[in-house]
Amino acid sequence: MAKAKKAKNEEQRDGDNSNSEAVVKHQKLCLSIDMDRRRIYGYTELQIAIPDNGIVGLHADNLEIENVTVEGEPAMFEVFPHYQHLDPKDRWSVVSSATSAADASGSVYLSSLEIELLPNLLIMCSKTTKMDDNQEEYMQVDNGEPALADANRPVQNVKLVRIEYWVEKAETGVHFNGNVLHTDNQLRRARCWFPCLDDSVQCCCYDLEFTVASDLVAVSSGTLLHQVLTKDDPPQKTYVYKLDVPVAAQWISLAVAPFEILPDRHRGLLSYFCLPSNLSKLRNTVVFFYNAFSHYEDYLSASFPFGSYTQVFIAPEMTVSSWSSGASTSIFSSHLLFDEKLIDQTIETRIKLAYALARQWFGVYITPEAPNDEWLVEGLAGFLTDSFIKRFLGNNEARYRRYKANCAVCQADDSGATTLSSSAASKDLYGTQCIGFYGKIRSWKSVAVLQMLEKQMGPESFRKILQNIVLRARDGNRSLRTLSTKEFRHFANKIGNLERPFLKEFFPRWVGSCGCPVLKMGFSYNKRKNMIELAVLRGCTSRPDSWVGIDNINPDSENRDGVVGWPGMMSIRVHELDGMYDHPFLPMAGEPWQLLEIQCHSKLASKRFQKTKKGTKADGSDDNGDAVPTTDVRPNSESPLLWLRADPEMEYLAEVHFNQPVQMWINQLERDKDVVAQAQAIEVLEALPQLSFSVVNALNNFLIDSKAFWRVRIQAAYALAATTSEDTDWAGLLHLINFYKSRRFDPKINLPRPNDFHDFQEYFVLEAIPHAIAMVRSSDKKSPREAVEFILQLLKYNDNSGNTYSDVFLVAALVQSVGELEFGQQSVIYLPSLLKRLDRLLQFDRLMPSHNGILTICCIQSLTQMALKLSEFIPLDHVVELIRPYRVSKTWQIRIAASRGLVELEVQCKGIDAALKLFIEYLNDETSLRGQTKLGLCALRISQMINQSNGDNGIKSDTLDFKVKRA
Repeated sequence: MAKAKKAKNEEQRDGDNSNSEAVVKHQKLCLSIDMDRRRIYGYTELQIAIPDNGIVGLHADNLEIENVTVEGEPAMFEVFPHYQHLDPKDRWSVVSSATSAADASGSVYLSSLEIELLPNLLIMCSKTTKMDDNQEEYMQVDNGEPALADANRPVQNVKLVRIEYWVEKAETGVHFNGNVLHTDNQLRRARCWFPCLDDSVQCCCYDLEFTVASDLVAVSSGTLLHQVLTKDDPPQKTYVYKLDVPVAAQWISLAVAPFEILPDRHRGLLSYFCLPSNLSKLRNTVVFFYNAFSHYEDYLSASFPFGSYTQVFIAPEMTVSSWSSGASTSIFSSHLLFDEKLIDQTIETRIKLAYALARQWFGVYITPEAPNDEWLVEGLAGFLTDSFIKRFLGNNEARYRRYKANCAVCQADDSGATTLSSSAASKDLYGTQCIGFYGKIRSWKSVAVLQMLEKQMGPESFRKILQNIVLRARDGNRSLRTLSTKEFRHFANKIGNLERPFLKEFFPRWVGSCGCPVLKMGFSYNKRKNMIELAVLRGCTSRPDSWVGIDNINPDSENRDGVVGWPGMMSIRVHELDGMYDHPFLPMAGEPWQLLEIQCHSKLASKRFQKTKKGTKADGSDDNGDAVPTTDVRPNSESPLLWLRADPEMEYLAEVHFNQPVQMWINQLERDKDVVAQAQAIEVLEALPQLSFSVVNALNNFLIDSKAFWRVRIQAAYALAATTSEDTDWAGLLHLINFYKSRRFDPKINLPRPNDFHDFQEYFVLEAIPHAIAMVRSSDKKSPREAVEFILQLLKYNDNSGNTYSDVFLVAALVQSVGELEFGQQSVIYLPSLLKRLDRLLQFDRLMPSHNGILTICCIQSLTQMALKLSEFIPLDHVVELIRPYRVSKTWQIRIAASRGLVELEVQCKGIDAALKLFIEYLNDETSLRGQTKLGLCALRISQMINQSNGDNGIKSDTLDFKVKRA
């Protein structure tokens, strides 16, 4: 009855156009899973409102459709495969260079994305306008609950469509690995394991039944109603789930494996699943999770929207990404799990789990009304996660992370790809704008925009908006669970009390266009008026061509930014002798050049200050501001100013370049308690063209201050390394070494003491010191002998006996530092000893594997780096033979590290063409999807580096042809 066609015909196009009226009211999915044969078979039943022409179009990729019935009667259907082998004569005959290969692969990729949007399973239903008896009595409304038919409601031709099908050896959407199965439904992949309307606007309730072997557990979306043990031989078990909240097909998840179950001891609706070998790690990892769960419910003043929430952890080589979301379910890579002896992974894992939970609220339960509104729900999830970070990880952690994210956005926000609400991006990028590098940038920008609104209206008003959004979603009406930018703007006006003119400018500028303000500032002090004269030049990060299409902007105007600008006023914070004063008076619109006056409050009086003592530097660089408050640290005795800051509360997503004397930056580093102020000061001091001992001493004083935030102390350590040179008598390097020795060395024997990691903040700082030391370079761009000798000493005498916590991350940091060194004539004598240490660590890690194989991975990476830099001292073939055996490791991260290292060495030995052929060989051998992705990124990076240096560099056309076909 069903015949697969090779091309899309006019009949399918007609069906596509009419399918806009088809609506799935309810779907039931009953599947049996055969792990041995890697096969799924069963049926799905859909209650569908049939369009007038009687043709329903569904999505069903890589599915073998056996039978289709409508109301129990056999129905005609057609299947049009989306993915077909392309004719090489049409696509690949033009491939002769890297450019033509890129054009060919790009054409194939865009064609595939375009065609997969179309329904490819067409079912011919009878044309009926009269409902049967059952439909007259009951109708399915949007929330999936039965309701009496309304006489005023248009008559809907709702029919039950049953599709029997099977999937064998699926390659996407659903993944088999041994006795584990899991799904990954995002970006139009639900259709790859069950027929559906795979569209984000098509939502319904689900009944789900999965039959598996009796020793396996099936975890799916919804609430588990019961389990049934069949009478088969051997017996099987059926898991029955029900999802009462209407969701799109992409949010139906399934994971099957011999899971261990860990119920949450605080809340019955929380449960965690993992493979048996990871149970102890799971118990340690999720011990915090109840706090995040309760915090979100408290912040939003609402209970969790689904009947339960399940976290599933599977082996990382099985996953496509580190995590994927489903309704009431999240599937994670088990590399996020860690035991009680590990310190380093705690923060990142907790943030990732908290973000996945936030996406259940905003993204799965509350969805965007249109693709242009996806930025909003993603930003709200990120905002909710930031509230968790602030509450449980500290305000310093939250502010520092937000500052670094804002800096990254300002650097990358230069084109239409980063426009949050863009019809062109939503249409042309097919949803891929939400993944990869630009996906991360867009996510950070979304949160920053929402935080700007929160700053304008206040935290309580913003919280009320989120509570109102969640409250109205509880109404039961499907339309109230979608959120649009227009609606949010209305909430900002009504609940947040923001004025309409401000919002009318804010959303088009920050949401509907790209670019962040760039402010260049300088000032002078007018003693006679006791005023600051502040000069400001405003620019934008976006490229000129990206302005085309933005409302009210003429792309040919020489003063585009002066016409538009940004709404609101930026604050300038002045630290004077008499205190701190905020001046919110810098307009972000209008003329790009501005000259402003700020009235100072402090009055100059010479008696305030003691005379500089003999032997103390006039610039105050030897004094600590907090310890010696009577010392005059002003850069100019004729000025009451200590330091100035622009936008101290990060009310704007802006790139600020402030020009003030060096001593004022030192004052800001030493006296300002805000971590953002400290980070900004370090960045400026590190980038100074000419360095003085006062700058080096200020950075060192901050590094050794145990009361300072540890992330900023690490930044100070890297700045000390960057400022180290012969001009400062290697002061930065000596400070780094002395700091480490003061904390970890026994002064009597001048050797490291056994490790003790009870002070976590100090542990993180000390772990970063070897990296910083490895970055130090002399005038010939080589590492000083003292740096190489010190890192070797740390490797040689590391002793973790008696320590409660694991030192694997510390040793891994030391190994990475070895790879970052640049050996010169004086330091190359230490090379044999370092290589010997790396070889010993490899052997040790083989006998006692480290967490996620991190030690072996770092050794492989460092050996590769050293071999590439020191080919005259290290025979490349010996390194290749040392690395090659790790390609068959059971740990996928180790396999990929070995494969990447061998490909990079192949470039050095035989050139780019041979390296790309080796990459293709390894790609065919690699079984894990994540491993294939990592290998592809490695090949892409190598190709970009070669292309930037000397063109195609001998890449042969047959290699390009094979590479493009593989892509």
